[in-house]
Amino acid sequence: VARPAGAGVGAGACVRAGVVVPEAPRASFQARGLGGVSGAGGGAAPAPHLHQPPPSPTSQQPAWTDDIWASAKDGSRRVFCNRSLNMGQVSSVGFDMDYTLAQYKAETFEALAYRSTLDKLVRYFGYPEFLLDLEFDCSYMTRGLVIDKRRGNILKVDRHKYVKVAQHGFAPLSRDERLAVYHASSAREEFGAPDFVVIDTLFGLAEAYMFAQLVELKDERGGGGGLGALAEKPYPQIYNDIRAAVDLCHRDGSLKQAVADDPAKFIHLDPGLRPMLEELRMAGKKTFMVTNSLWDFTTVVMNYLVEGKTGDRKDAGWLDLFDVVITGSRKPAFYRTGNPMFAVDPVTGQLANTDDGTPMAMVGVEMPDAALVGDAEGKVFQGGSFPVLHRILGVESGADVLYVGDHIYGDILKSKKNLGWRTMLVVPELEDELRVANAQKDVGAELLSLRTKRDALEDQIQRIQWLLDHSTGAAHGGEGQGGGARTLEAAEQQDYEHQLEGLHVALSAVKTEHTQRLSEFHGAFHPVWGSLMKTGYQNSQFASQVARFACLYSSHVGNLRFYSPNKSYRALQDEMPHETL
Repeated sequence: VARPAGAGVGAGACVRAGVVVPEAPRASFQARGLGGVSGAGGGAAPAPHLHQPPPSPTSQQPAWTDDIWASAKDGSRRVFCNRSLNMGQVSSVGFDMDYTLAQYKAETFEALAYRSTLDKLVRYFGYPEFLLDLEFDCSYMTRGLVIDKRRGNILKVDRHKYVKVAQHGFAPLSRDERLAVYHASSAREEFGAPDFVVIDTLFGLAEAYMFAQLVELKDERGGGGGLGALAEKPYPQIYNDIRAAVDLCHRDGSLKQAVADDPAKFIHLDPGLRPMLEELRMAGKKTFMVTNSLWDFTTVVMNYLVEGKTGDRKDAGWLDLFDVVITGSRKPAFYRTGNPMFAVDPVTGQLANTDDGTPMAMVGVEMPDAALVGDAEGKVFQGGSFPVLHRILGVESGADVLYVGDHIYGDILKSKKNLGWRTMLVVPELEDELRVANAQKDVGAELLSLRTKRDALEDQIQRIQWLLDHSTGAAHGGEGQGGGARTLEAAEQQDYEHQLEGLHVALSAVKTEHTQRLSEFHGAFHPVWGSLMKTGYQNSQFASQVARFACLYSSHVGNLRFYSPNKSYRALQDEMPHETL
């Protein structure tokens, strides 16, 4: 059941930055966070300080041997461990590229993707031209949210799959609406395809924001004129159109070309990347890259990151940092067998057929014996699947591999479940999460105290209420209720009733204060969605997936520099609730 179109919403619509749909007042969109780069309700939300590279070490020695960083006391530079991992037993370390080795600037890169997607919706899908004047707030959506395509809602779900925060477009659903839609039916939602989409990569933030905008527009105008194709489309089709438009942006090369023209505008330069890779290789580990990006974009990004080279200065020197580079991998299909693999010429970008990574001779072209037996130095491929990579690297077991990525599904979950690879998840948002959590330590202690008071008051109320309900005496006509019921005099009963009234007043006050402080606590992380890792006192669905599938996680891939390449990471001891007494 979707929220009724236009419920609680005035007629007409205004779309950010004063761009008005015909006959529409401008106030209603701004009231739901569409009037600028602010957060919910128009309140100013500080721009998150994400994707910043770690500081350089104090000398040219390995960063992990530096006295300042040896203990990794700076929380934002720590690598956190869910499952113990001895790096001394890892022979190969692999990396994704996008949002892992390369951290993009959301305010420019995602904004570019957003504008390009709008252009495609208007040009190829019949959407109204005024959509080109919409604006993108890169800080509004967060990872881990769930898009309910069928109902036009955006959800935040906890680890038990309960919806804790929900919006229809940008309009918050009340608690009663939320419970009626998602928790009243006999069959619980699993929040999977085809009706739901999880935002598990930073690439999905712009899509989610655009979907909320178009849902809001459709509801405001209903079936009225001026909306073109948008007026008649159901919510699922709107989302599918957005996804198709995003695919067109990648297909026509507009995004890649913009980045190639000015990498510094879209990518954070990371001077620690080369030293980190070199230290892994000096420790005897093979390094590889598996990315869904094709070779032309991969070499643009890596030249800038590793060499600071752009345009005609680009070369293949950065390949010296890797034993194997697989582009166009089509993850998660890469984790299955049977996908063809092509060799890539790093100079021309041209593809050549291979037999599971071994070059194949072309008609009329003589091939050296070394190439035919697989001793050629080619290291760049497109496509393929994991068995070929294992053979090239000499990997005997999936546990010999650590793979570092940012995509909880495409990088971490599938590689761990299908192949047994050890995994490390890059969570750029973690840096801001740690900063806010650090500033909120006193609030956390206060919340625990308030929760303890609530529990104590509720226990007292239940005891006194039971006593009154099961007592005998003058007030009850002298009729006993059995079961060891107590006899209360009228004055004694009146005293208990007075106590009960006072306890209810105290409990109401504590509940109100607790709810307000908890809201303020989560609002400090994000004014709409709260902490990335929590929903109330429970872990969020995103945090649950991180804990289940990522052996390690950290805010930045470069944080590996602050630990020995052979470090033995130790997970915290598991605890049951009774063990915390």
